[in-house]
Amino acid sequence: MMEKKYNPVSEAQRWKTELKQAKREDESWIKRGKKIVKRYRDERTQSQTSKRYNILWSNIQTMLPAVYGKTPRAQVERRWKDKDPVSRTASTILERALQYEIDQNGDYDHAIKLAVTDRLLPGRGVAWVRFDTQEVATVEGSEMPPAMVEKTPVDYVYWEDFRCTPARTWDEVTWCARRVYMSKEEVVKRFGEEFKNITLTHVPQGLDDMVKTNGITQGEADKLKKAEIWEIWCKTSKSVYWLAESEDKLLDMKPDPYGLDGFWPLPKPLFATQTTDQLVPVPDYALYQDQADEIDKLTNRISLLIEAVKVVGVYDSSQESIKRLMTEGFDNQLIPVDSWAAFSEKGGIKGTIDFMPLDQVIQALQQCYNAREQAKQVVYDVTGLSDIIRGSSVASETATAQQIKGQYASMRLKRMQMDVALFASELLRIKAQMMCDLYAPQTLIAMSGIEGTDDAQFAEQAIQLMKAEPLRSFRIEVASDSLVELDEAQEKQSRTEFMQAFGATMRDALPMAQQAPEMAPLIGEVVQFVVRTFKGGRQLENAVEATIERMNAPKEPQGPSPEQMQMQAQQQIEQAKMQATMQAEQMKLQASQQMEQMKSQMAAELEQFRAQQAIQLEQMRQEAETQRAAYRAQIESETKLEIARMQTEASSKPINQFTVDSGGKLDNIADTITQAAVQQGAGIAEAVNNLGQVAAVLVGAVDEMKRPKRRVLERDPITGRAIGAVEVTD
Repeated sequence: MMEKKYNPVSEAQRWKTELKQAKREDESWIKRGKKIVKRYRDERTQSQTSKRYNILWSNIQTMLPAVYGKTPRAQVERRWKDKDPVSRTASTILERALQYEIDQNGDYDHAIKLAVTDRLLPGRGVAWVRFDTQEVATVEGSEMPPAMVEKTPVDYVYWEDFRCTPARTWDEVTWCARRVYMSKEEVVKRFGEEFKNITLTHVPQGLDDMVKTNGITQGEADKLKKAEIWEIWCKTSKSVYWLAESEDKLLDMKPDPYGLDGFWPLPKPLFATQTTDQLVPVPDYALYQDQADEIDKLTNRISLLIEAVKVVGVYDSSQESIKRLMTEGFDNQLIPVDSWAAFSEKGGIKGTIDFMPLDQVIQALQQCYNAREQAKQVVYDVTGLSDIIRGSSVASETATAQQIKGQYASMRLKRMQMDVALFASELLRIKAQMMCDLYAPQTLIAMSGIEGTDDAQFAEQAIQLMKAEPLRSFRIEVASDSLVELDEAQEKQSRTEFMQAFGATMRDALPMAQQAPEMAPLIGEVVQFVVRTFKGGRQLENAVEATIERMNAPKEPQGPSPEQMQMQAQQQIEQAKMQATMQAEQMKLQASQQMEQMKSQMAAELEQFRAQQAIQLEQMRQEAETQRAAYRAQIESETKLEIARMQTEASSKPINQFTVDSGGKLDNIADTITQAAVQQGAGIAEAVNNLGQVAAVLVGAVDEMKRPKRRVLERDPITGRAIGAVEVTD
């Protein structure tokens, strides 16, 4: 395609006119912006001696972290959350490459922070993305040529150095321009020797005074001057122009160098309050500058009243001692007076001195303090800075009241936070598109480190996808994450929520898959659906997919190899030997335990039998003694009766010799006791004999178990494999 020819002189004149018109559109806003910046910096002239309350600085320092609290992190997601490993790999490569440049260079965060500051002060913040290459030297002595490293730095554009088409809305803008300052050497290197005599119109502030007062030569001062170059991007002609207002023709012109989707290498600027009739913003400070001036007046008045709050008065000039009392500051000393009588007649100290009353001054001072607090509250209501955001609250307020105030304030700031988030996201989109179009594949792979991940097999296809512009737009999204993270536990909470959801899904899915294996594919899709829903789940997505594929893969039966069969047979033999040994040891242990148990039981029974027999013998002996004593008492009683009878008879008869006959009863009793004892002794002897026989049998069993034995393996008659072991006594 042939490039369209253009006239450098006529084009230069055209763009000078466009720039002048844009400058005239922004002229009043630029003047106001300079005053606001000067007020923020609290710059004063020597004649401005009044006291101030810099509420603008306080508000900006509160708003800035509330709107832009941390460096954004790149987030590249597939547009559709389906199974697409190539898109997932492309997203990972692009996200890591973006994050590498954000962390490595620092220009992205720096540009956004300065742009947000310009948004809060004059009311417009601009950042510009450009493509650049840097030559990296190789190792000394290497024959490899120097490597070229691609970069997409983000440049901050000063709010006075940006101009665009005078329009009502951003969609109507047809060209944007930024002013770049270049030294004469940089101009010659970029645009050629033709412009070596370019006029250096930019003079650093205070340079002329340094030439006059500090002895700097004019030649040294000229080296510090720079040329003002306008880089103009025209959306209508799809071309870029470089212009110096001091030159009669264009410095250069190129067709669209990047081929970006939106053409502009910059996102929509951060604008303050706008209306639909013009793009020129209204700074936030302009909306409460009257209240700020009121606060300054009250602050100055408070300062004057504080100066007035001091002890002053008048005294009788004839009493010099009163003056000494106030000026010399005596401690525990008395001051003499010349005439005590005259001093007393005047009422003493009260009659010779009088102080200026301070009640009205203190009351006025208190009223000024109250009025200033009310004016500050009006400013906070206008800006939306509640007590919660400023970190202060009233102790009497309930937690619910503070929460409502915080939510209301966050609603006021939410629009500004969304604008900053969109601004940061657009910068990332522009950088991402430049990377996809202009970076070499090896650069993207090296920056992302994708070769060290499980997705390395898809890297080549992912690079092709990133280079395919139509398909890329539908399958990859670029966005920045939350820019304001007041709660540091948010990331932990999101990970905890993912683990809870994933854990609950797995607890329900695993038992179902075990009970119904045919449900495994559906369960796998459900698990992947849960994983893809969470941002943190993408790191586990590849592992989850691989696991599900292995679960769903058909299982092919495979017979064991001869080596495996031999190993299994050897393991079975060893296992059989081990089992036989363990069984034999267990049997010995059980027999020994049973023997000891039987011995203990027999000994206990024998002792119990002996004790019972002894008790029975003792009882029989006691019964025999009792019977013998009863018989003896009976015989003695009968004998006495018989003797009494015989004595009675003898008293009537002559005394003759007689004998007492017991009838053989005592001999019968003795015979009975002897027979019982013999029977009990025979029973005890028989029990002891039985116990001896049982003990002999047990001893024989133990001896039999102690005899040496050997184990013989039993084998299957068909396969020959060992199926058990049998013990044989030698």
